[in-house]
Amino acid sequence: MSPEIPLSPEAAVSRFLQSLAEPARILVAISGGSDSTGLLVALAEAVKADPHSKFSLCAATVDHDLRAGSADEARDVAALCQSLSIPHRIAVWHGAKPKSGIMAAAREARYALLAATAAGFGADLIVTAHTLDDQRETLIMRGKRGSAGDLDTGIADAVLFDRSIWIARPLLASTRGDIRRFLTSRGVGWSDDPSNHDMKYERVQTRAAMPADAVARELPQPEGRAALADAAADWLTEHFTLCAPGLGRIAIEGISAGNPAFAYALGRLGAVFGGQSFVMGAQSLQRLLTFLGTGEPGRVTAGRVVFDKRRDGLYFSREDRGILPLSLSPGTSGIWDGRFRVFNGASFPIRIEKSGGIAAETPSESRLPKSALKRALAAQPAIFPADDANVSGAFLGAVALEPYFAPFDRFLTRFDFIFAGRLTAAFGTRPYPTLPLGLIDGKTT
Repeated sequence: MSPEIPLSPEAAVSRFLQSLAEPARILVAISGGSDSTGLLVALAEAVKADPHSKFSLCAATVDHDLRAGSADEARDVAALCQSLSIPHRIAVWHGAKPKSGIMAAAREARYALLAATAAGFGADLIVTAHTLDDQRETLIMRGKRGSAGDLDTGIADAVLFDRSIWIARPLLASTRGDIRRFLTSRGVGWSDDPSNHDMKYERVQTRAAMPADAVARELPQPEGRAALADAAADWLTEHFTLCAPGLGRIAIEGISAGNPAFAYALGRLGAVFGGQSFVMGAQSLQRLLTFLGTGEPGRVTAGRVVFDKRRDGLYFSREDRGILPLSLSPGTSGIWDGRFRVFNGASFPIRIEKSGGIAAETPSESRLPKSALKRALAAQPAIFPADDANVSGAFLGAVALEPYFAPFDRFLTRFDFIFAGRLTAAFGTRPYPTLPLGLIDGKTT
């Protein structure tokens, strides 16, 4: 680790623009707070200063409709964008709001609305104004919860959302204080969201307890995380195979409980096969590694996945329980069990359930362990007309079904990009869109 030297907003934005590999239309997510306002103004200045700039800007404000005054703040942002000649749209989170988990739900809604707005603008990239202060708070919060043994670099500088658009964070090396000084020097004001002072939220509690000199202290360096992920990707290519639908196998020579790359890959494979958005917790992963370290055959269940150690390798699949059905109306899509994305192109509703072992064994699967194969096939999807109508099985041709990688397909950090790409190759599914940044923090990606 080394001390993070804060960059001014101007320097951070300049470095970001230089890192972009191609000309781009950039959507700036702006709430009206100091961080996002600083990002917008700094980008606007940089683009305007270069008469031959290959970049253009547009902006979006998400009104979560959670408190009085949010609509007025969004209109203030619209006025600022108009003064800067930047096209701007307000996206409102309509509908009923959950009574619990509101922050997570708001985050999902925010990114979905930003992605839709970016598509409407024809934007190639979204930028958000996460700062060095946010990075510090995130690392402290994750440290309290513990991790699954990864090198935790906190907030990623680039994330692919919903397999469709990359989101970059140009100000991760800038402090909130520097951003506010920058805005003050330009005579630009900002609004303060009252929720940023509400002590019921963990981040606000963390911020209040954080030492004044926290942003000057050491941060983990992203190179370590990237190197570990790359090593795990190489390990995956060499030792992992999808040997049957829903059944993964790690070759016996690839099992190395003391290898950090193996632990990194195993945690993510477990999340993929279990349909979980997050890598299994540190205790579960350690229990699994301890079991594998004995070298003895046997079975362990962790993260909704059954790991079956045999003499020729480790077989694993979704456990055959807790798999809920999914109903889809015509023309709609959904995620089934966190493992498959399904689109219903039929003219009537459909229902997706676990097959319960309906799928037939193929000759190529005849040498696999019978119990492991039976378990995997039983947890595979089966599709039926939702109303049990007597229709031809030809309707299945109108239903599109593809593997869904729960820890990657909604939010894929650039650290995991190569690993996740190798996984798409192993499953024979479509690759992820290429990272639009040729450089990250001055280093080639």
